[in-house]
Amino acid sequence: MLRRITILLTILCSIWSFSQEKKEIQAIRISNPPKVDGVLDDLVWQNIPPAKDFYMFQPTNQGSPPETHQTEVRMAYDDKAIYFAAYIYDNEPDKILRQFSQRDNVFVQADLFEIAINTYNDGLNEIRFQVTSAGTIGDLRVDPENFDVSYNVVWQCNTSFDEKGWYAEFKIPYNALRFPESDVQNWSINFYREVKHRNETYSWNQIDITTGLQTQYNGLVKGIENIDPPLRLNLFPFVQGSVTSEDGETTTDLAAGMDLKYGLSDSFTLDATLIPDFGQAAFDDVELNLGPFEQVFDENRQFFTEGIDLFQKGNLFFSRRVGNAPVVSAEDLSGENEEIVDEPSRVDLLNALKVSGRTRSNWGIGLFNAITQKTEAQLRDTITGNTRTVVTEPLANYNIMVVDKVFNKNSSVSLINTNVTRSGGFRDANVTGLVADISNKKNSYNYEAGIRVSQVREDGATTTGFRSNLEIRRTQGNYRFFVGNFIADDNYDPNDLGLQLRNNFNNLFWRASYETFKPTKRFNRMELSLYGSHRRLFTPSVHNFTDTGFRTFFFTPKRLAFGSNISFRSENRDFFEPRVDGRFVRFEPSLGGSVFISTDYRKKFALDATVGHRQWFDEDFDHQRRNYFLSVSPRYRFSDKFLLIFSSELFSRNNNFGYFDDDGTNVFMGLRDVKSLENTISASFNFDPYKALNLTFRNFWSTADYTAEEYYILNDDGSRSLFDYDIDAEDNVDPNTNFNIWNLDLSFRWRFAPGSEAILLYRNSIFNEDEQSTDGYTESLQTLFDQPIRHNLSLRVVYFLDVNNWRGSFKG
Repeated sequence: MLRRITILLTILCSIWSFSQEKKEIQAIRISNPPKVDGVLDDLVWQNIPPAKDFYMFQPTNQGSPPETHQTEVRMAYDDKAIYFAAYIYDNEPDKILRQFSQRDNVFVQADLFEIAINTYNDGLNEIRFQVTSAGTIGDLRVDPENFDVSYNVVWQCNTSFDEKGWYAEFKIPYNALRFPESDVQNWSINFYREVKHRNETYSWNQIDITTGLQTQYNGLVKGIENIDPPLRLNLFPFVQGSVTSEDGETTTDLAAGMDLKYGLSDSFTLDATLIPDFGQAAFDDVELNLGPFEQVFDENRQFFTEGIDLFQKGNLFFSRRVGNAPVVSAEDLSGENEEIVDEPSRVDLLNALKVSGRTRSNWGIGLFNAITQKTEAQLRDTITGNTRTVVTEPLANYNIMVVDKVFNKNSSVSLINTNVTRSGGFRDANVTGLVADISNKKNSYNYEAGIRVSQVREDGATTTGFRSNLEIRRTQGNYRFFVGNFIADDNYDPNDLGLQLRNNFNNLFWRASYETFKPTKRFNRMELSLYGSHRRLFTPSVHNFTDTGFRTFFFTPKRLAFGSNISFRSENRDFFEPRVDGRFVRFEPSLGGSVFISTDYRKKFALDATVGHRQWFDEDFDHQRRNYFLSVSPRYRFSDKFLLIFSSELFSRNNNFGYFDDDGTNVFMGLRDVKSLENTISASFNFDPYKALNLTFRNFWSTADYTAEEYYILNDDGSRSLFDYDIDAEDNVDPNTNFNIWNLDLSFRWRFAPGSEAILLYRNSIFNEDEQSTDGYTESLQTLFDQPIRHNLSLRVVYFLDVNNWRGSFKG
C-alpha cells in the first residue's frame, strides 16, 4: 500500500502549477511612520499610488462594484512594520451597519475590511487582518484545511468616518509576521471589503469562486526590500487570583506565569508557556454519554489553539490529551479492602513550547514539546485505616515533529511524528504519518493520500497498527464529486496524543453535487448533493451498514438560508455498542430526515431552527425506535451594543436499545427512553471595541428511563433474548439515570492596551446524577438546586511587553 501511495504522489507532483493574472501593489519605504489613528491626513499617504479597481466577489462573481462604493488601499513600510491606509467610500454612510463586538468577533452586523497577506507567496497559507466599521479588529490564519480564528498577534488599527464613507489605518509589526530571510521579499496579497447593507463583498484581485481556493488568487506586493527588522521577543506575563466557595468551604489561589514569543529568525518563531494557569478556560459542554466512545470536548486553552496549523497535518494531534485525565485510574490500582480518598481528575501541565516556521523554499518545520507533572492518588485500607499513595500518571513528555513541503502553489506533502514518553515503565506511544494534498494545474481536481503507523509499548510488549486514506474530488464547475477510501486495522491507536474514536474499519465514502455560483432572481446560492457510504470491518472483512442520502441548501438574496436532508441506512451490525471484542448487535434499517431555516442576521430579530426525525423498521411495531430532534435559537439585537441569543435543543429517543452492563462474556442490554434538553443563553454588552460584559449560561438535562423493565442478553448472532435482570440484586447495576448540569459565566473584559487585557470572571456550577429517571425537567431542577453550588471569582491580568521598547528606553 505504501508503494502505491508513493507512486501516486510521484505522478501527481509532476503536474504543473496553477497560474492566473495577478495585479500588483507598490509598497513605499518611508522614514516617518504615520500616526495610526484612522484619520488619513498624514503626509506620508499623499504620494503613495493606491491599489484600486476592486472586483465583485459575492453574491455575483463578475463585474465591478458600483461607482458609489469604490475602495482604495495604500501600502508603506519601514524597518519596524508595514502600514496600510484604506479609503472605503460609501455614498450612504448612514446605512453602514456598526454593531460593536470584541476582538476577533468580526463577523457581526458591521461592514468589514480585510487584508490577506501571504509572505511566502505559496498560494496556500496566509494571515488575514480584519477591522469592522465599528472598530473591532481580528486576525486569523488560513490554509486549505482551516480558518484558524484563534490565531492572535499584536498589531494596531483604528477607523474614522466622514460624509464620504469610512477609513482604516493599520500598523502590522514584523514580529506579527513570518517571512523568508531575503533582500527582496516576494509576497502576495489581497484585500476584501464586505458591505452588509448591500449584501455584497468585493476583492482587489479577481477570484474565480468556481475553481480552486481563494488563497491562490492573491495579487503581488512589489517594493519591499532590504528590511532590517528588530529583535522579535514579546513577553506576556500574567497574574491571576481566585476565590472558590463550595459546600461551606472557601479556598483562595494566586498564580503567576508567562507566555513568550521569540523570533529565532525572520522565518521561525518560538512560542512557550511557563507555569501556565488555565483557570479561566471555558466550561466543557458535558453531556450524558451512553455510547461506546469517549465524549470529545473543544480545546479552550489559548496556547493550544494559536499557531497550530502545522501540527494539525495528518490529524494526529488532539491537544486535549496534554493535561487530560491520568492514564491509570485509582480504582485499577486499589486492593480488595481499599477505598479512594483523593484522585485528581486532571494532570497538571508544567510547561509547553512550540517552534514553527517556513523556509524561503517553502519547507515548513514544526516542533512541539510539553511536560506534565507526576500525578498521584491516595488510597485507604478500610480495615486497618492505613493510607498509601499510588501513581496514576508519571512525569510525561509529549512531542510532535512536522516537516511540510509546499509546491506548485496548490499542493503539499507532510511527514508527521508524535511521541509520548512516560517515566517508570508506564505506557509509551509513537505515531508516524505521511500525507499528501495535491491539486492539478487547473485546480479542477484534488487528491489526498496518507498512511499512518502507530506503535504502543505497554507491559513490555509493542503493538503496531496502521491507518490509510485515499481521496479524489473535483473542485471546479457546477458539477462536483468526491470519493474516498479510509482503512484502519484493529491495532491502530493514536490516542495518547491524537483522537481516533474507533479503529478496525474499511470504509468507502462518496458524494456528487450540483452547486450554483451565479446569483439568480430567487437564489444567491444553491447546492444539491447525493451522498453515501459503505462501511465494513477491516478484520474480519464484515459488512457493518450501507447508507445513502440527499441534501439541499438554498440561500436567497434576502439572506434567508434553508435546506433539508433525508437518508436511508441498511441493517447495521454494530461491533462497538456491546463493548466486548467480537460481539455485535443488529439494528434494523432506518429512514430519517431534517429541515432547517436561518433568517437574516442583519435584522434586529433573527431565528435559527431545525427539526428532524428518524424511524427504525422493527417487525414489532410497539418496539420500533424513533428519534425526534428540535432546535430553536432566536436572537435579538437590542442595539449596536447589546445582543442576546437563546438556544434550546430537545432530543427524544424512544425505544432506544443499548448496552448497560457486561460480565466479560455476557452482554446485558435494555430498552430505554432517552430524553435530553439543553438550554443556553449568550448575552453581550459592548461598551466599545475594547470593553465588554458577557454572560454565558448552559443547562443540560437528560434521562435514560428503563422503567419498562425489558432487559435482554445479547446472542452470538446479534439478536437479543429477554432476560430476567433484577436491578435490586446485589452487584447488579441500576441503569436508570437522571443527569443535570448547570454552568454560568459572567465576565467583564477590558483590552486596555494592544496585547494586554484584564478579565474579571464570576462563575458557578452545579451537578447532579441519580437514578430518578422518571423525574420531569422541573423536578430534576429542584433536585439539582439541592446540591452544593460551586462559586468562583477570579481576576486575570495579562500585560504585553515588547522587548524592543525596553531596549529603546534603556538606551535613552
